[in-house]
Amino acid sequence: MQLEFEQPLCLFGLLLLAVIFLGYRQSLVDFSRRQRKISLCVRSLILVLLVLALAGLTILKASNKQRLIFVTDMSRSVEDKCVIKSKEYHGAAAETSFGTANETNIAEGIEKALSLVPPEYVPHLVLFSDGNDTTKAEIAAILSGCVSSGRTAIISAIPVSGSDAPEIQLAEVKSPNSSVREGEPFTLDAVVQSNTKTNALVMLYRDAFKIAEVRKQLQAGENSVRFNLTATDKKQQEYTVEVRPPDAGSDTIAENNRLQVVVAAEGKPRVLILDNEPATMRDFAAALKEQDIAADIRPPEAMTGTLQLLDQYDAVILGDVPATAFSLQQMNLFRQYVSELGGGLMMLGGDQSFGLGGYYKTPIEEILPVRCDLPKEKEKPSIAMCLVIDRSGSMGGQKMEWAKDAAKAAVELLTPKDFVAVIAFDNESYLVSPMQSAAAVSSINAAISSIEPAGGTNIYPALAEAFEQLRKTPAKLKHVILLTDGQSAPGDFEGIVRQMTSELITASMVGVGEADNELLKRLADIGRGRHYACNDPQAIPQIFVKETIAASQSALHEEPFVPIVVSPAQVLDGIDIDSAPPLLGYVAVQNKAAVRFVLAAGGSDPLLVFHRYGLGTAAVFTSDTKSRWAAEWLAWQPFGKFWAQIIRSIMRQNSSAGLRGVTMTLTKSGKSVHIAVDAVDAAEQFMNGTEVEVTKTDNHILPGTAQRSSPVVLHQTAPGHYCTDISDDAGSLLTVSLKSAGKVLWRESRGLTQDYPLELRIQPANETLLKSLADSTGGLYNPLPEDLAKFKTDKTVQQPLPLRNYLLALAAFLFVLDVFLRRVSLKESGKE
Repeated sequence: MQLEFEQPLCLFGLLLLAVIFLGYRQSLVDFSRRQRKISLCVRSLILVLLVLALAGLTILKASNKQRLIFVTDMSRSVEDKCVIKSKEYHGAAAETSFGTANETNIAEGIEKALSLVPPEYVPHLVLFSDGNDTTKAEIAAILSGCVSSGRTAIISAIPVSGSDAPEIQLAEVKSPNSSVREGEPFTLDAVVQSNTKTNALVMLYRDAFKIAEVRKQLQAGENSVRFNLTATDKKQQEYTVEVRPPDAGSDTIAENNRLQVVVAAEGKPRVLILDNEPATMRDFAAALKEQDIAADIRPPEAMTGTLQLLDQYDAVILGDVPATAFSLQQMNLFRQYVSELGGGLMMLGGDQSFGLGGYYKTPIEEILPVRCDLPKEKEKPSIAMCLVIDRSGSMGGQKMEWAKDAAKAAVELLTPKDFVAVIAFDNESYLVSPMQSAAAVSSINAAISSIEPAGGTNIYPALAEAFEQLRKTPAKLKHVILLTDGQSAPGDFEGIVRQMTSELITASMVGVGEADNELLKRLADIGRGRHYACNDPQAIPQIFVKETIAASQSALHEEPFVPIVVSPAQVLDGIDIDSAPPLLGYVAVQNKAAVRFVLAAGGSDPLLVFHRYGLGTAAVFTSDTKSRWAAEWLAWQPFGKFWAQIIRSIMRQNSSAGLRGVTMTLTKSGKSVHIAVDAVDAAEQFMNGTEVEVTKTDNHILPGTAQRSSPVVLHQTAPGHYCTDISDDAGSLLTVSLKSAGKVLWRESRGLTQDYPLELRIQPANETLLKSLADSTGGLYNPLPEDLAKFKTDKTVQQPLPLRNYLLALAAFLFVLDVFLRRVSLKESGKE
């Protein structure tokens, strides 16, 4: 038996005993000494009792009294059977449960059950489960809830087998663990499990196309189906295997009939060319092919939202593609591709690229070695611009913020000799900022920030106000940009735009969402401007930037010029630029700091510029590779060599200098991925003590930007052998790097596929784990109901017995006695 105090600081109240004793010494009452001493003792005892009661004096006594809690596995694989089994033991629903449709987490169930047991009882948890913990936790991890709570728990385990319904599953697809070479034969082995004898059709897909199928007679247990294949020229080729049962009655769970694998291949360098008109890039791609560089030409719509797509290529070339062709998330993927995966990115010139394409202040401009705004030191005609912004109620929220950001970006692009006005409209027109010099950027932007959404939509008054603002402004170029997302009230729209045209004022229209794009396109045609149907409000800033630069007529230079070598570079080795024919145009941009300025156009404008960005390289060529500006270059004999050397200089570099060979193998089991790297140097000696790390990047578009984990170090476990285990349940992209003295010697990326949940796999009960749980906690394994009823344990808990009420009751009794001793004299009769 032990004693404890809930509030031990209250024991300082015993110091008041000195006050009571002092009162006894100074007392003037006419009682006998004996009575006074008895009263002193009673008062002192009352004080002690009250202080002990306040301090929470408690007796702790050992108790082995148990509280039985039934813990039922409610995961998909055994839910029904566990409920039935638990009712056999206590005739009612279990007191607590754990697990979800796709997960079994035994540790979570134990922790939840412990929270239901009062501290004065020994927890006895009866676990009904198949023991197949999908978190792959060890015994120590499963019992962590007991450790963290400090509880002594007993776990009795009752194994429950899975469903007896007919089930076919694709258990595994065995693929080459390391890379294969282009054209090399290899095999994929599909392992199909069935709990009954039946037949099934096993199909193989490469990308989205079926390339093989096998009808297989399945035996109960494991069945293997082999596919003989040849490696393609793709760096990472995705294969999908699907098993189809003969009828619905032969299979219960459809989700476990399909698996994907990624096979890595080594071959020629490959680049991705994105252009609005793919056919115009065929001559360029053919020239690269002659130099052993494979090129895939795609429209921008083919740019899907995965890093794994970009990782198929050593470099990406952006042709004549506007920023509005990409979402913000896709631009962020380009940034990750260059900075984190070491890929190369090049932008070519055209009337839809750089500033003309709206790339100012975008993630892609951040990657490039040049700025996409207007070169303000160049001579150009002044421009007066009127920004007309819909502020109706439907423009509320983030849409309004993007519109204001777009207007501010347009203002910042103008020079001090340009003019700008800002008009907002709902049912009426509001002059937010009158026509003034664009030098007053701060005050104009402050006025733009004040725009708040309200009211309906009426375009005509705003267009009329824009016309009045522009026609009296002394500028050589005059332009209107109107943004709306709704259906306008009636008005003479065509008449006011024709008046603008007669005064040499151009007008472009931007329709967002449900806007009347048919009307807006008609007005843009009359106003000799452009029409944009914008489904993604995030693209509004890029549209305004594109319009501002296009309207200024200063970025596009369409006149013949001969490139000038600014600084000799390795990319020009063997190329006589002086003999090159003229190019017929380029886009004016501005170099950033610390770039490699190799070729100039028009005297001093950037033509060919490089710089490093993160782990990769970005470059620009401000002219094009088409017949528009490079017609004579396409026939120039060194054209292919020139471009091959440029592309090879920006491509991802997997340097193998000083290496004999490096191989990477990936082994995935559920959410766990085992990564192993074997490295041998040029002297065929194992590379020991080398820094090897892996970085995991989310393979899909997420809001904002894709997610990237911190690097995980691979530990050396044998000569030249490095390995680690990581968790992955989303199908990520892994990048493994081998470094020495901070220099990357080798790097390889490999995509992971997302498997179906482990919960859906056919597997027997994990009796080993369940027995270990019972043995390690002193419980029973597979007991009968009567065994649980008879079960005794020598484990104890401290059962508290608070004494506060007893102490207070005794103090109250002594208080009455004390009052008696203070009121009644106990002197003997006849004595003083």
